[in-house]
Amino acid sequence: MLYCFKSKAGADVLMMSDSGDALLRLMGREPAPRGIFEAAALPGLMQALEAGVAADEAQFQAAVDAAKAAGEAPPRRQGVSLRQRAWPLHELMQRSAKENADIVWGV
Repeated sequence: MLYCFKSKAGADVLMMSDSGDALLRLMGREPAPRGIFEAAALPGLMQALEAGVAADEAQFQAAVDAAKAAGEAPPRRQGVSLRQRAWPLHELMQRSAKENADIVWGV
């Protein structure tokens, strides 16, 4: 499945299902083929998304620190980080919050 997040405030954000599912779960939403982020809820959703990204980065940094302490080579991120995946949707959420516009997908 492909998510296409749409808002009058900005360009569409396309995302593969595994990435979209993960971001929806970070924001406390159950993955669904159709949905809406209401403009009034966007500040809280952005905060939840930012907290999830920060937790992911802290977890990775802890793994790097543990490897260094053990005298091992630090791990490298495989593929695209959660921050990179979340950024386009976060930008759309910021613009939508400023313009009091909802974000929808699957419609």
